[in-house]
Amino acid sequence: MRLIVSVLALGVVLAATAGPARADGDRTPAPQRTKDPAYTQAVQAIEAGQFKTAIPLLESVVARDDRNADAYNWLGYAVRKDGDPARAIPIYQKALALDPKHRGAHEYIGEAYLMVNDLASAKQHLARLDALCFFSCEEYRDLKKAIESFERKSGAR
Repeated sequence: MRLIVSVLALGVVLAATAGPARADGDRTPAPQRTKDPAYTQAVQAIEAGQFKTAIPLLESVVARDDRNADAYNWLGYAVRKDGDPARAIPIYQKALALDPKHRGAHEYIGEAYLMVNDLASAKQHLARLDALCFFSCEEYRDLKKAIESFERKSGAR
C-alpha cells in the first residue's frame, strides 16, 4: 500500500513540474532556474508565443553558457515553433549531447523530425523516451500521439 501511495505522490510531483500548457496544446519546456535576464525574457516571450523575440535572446544565452541544455532546448523549441524545424534539429541535438536524458528535447526533436517527414528518427526518440520514463511520461505520450497522427495523415507505418 505504501508503494502505491508513493507512486501516486511521485506522479503528482512529476505532473506539477511539467511545462505550461499552451493554447495550441503544446507544452513549452520547463524553465531552468537561472538569474540570466535574457533567459528569463526569452521564457516569457515563448510563453507569449513571441518566438522571433525569444530566438536572439536564447542565442545570447547559449553563447555565454554553452553547457546549458535547457537553453538549447528552449532555443530549438522557439526555432521550430517559428517554422524552421530543420534548423531546430541540430539545436536539439546539442541539448541532447549535453543531457542525453532530457525528456523535453527528445519529445521536441521527435516532433521536428515529423515536420521534416523523418518518421524513423521520430520513432527512435520515442523509443528513447520509453526507456527514460519509469512509467509512461507526458513527453512519451505526446510524441506517441504526434507519431500516430502523422501515420494516419501520411499512411506511413
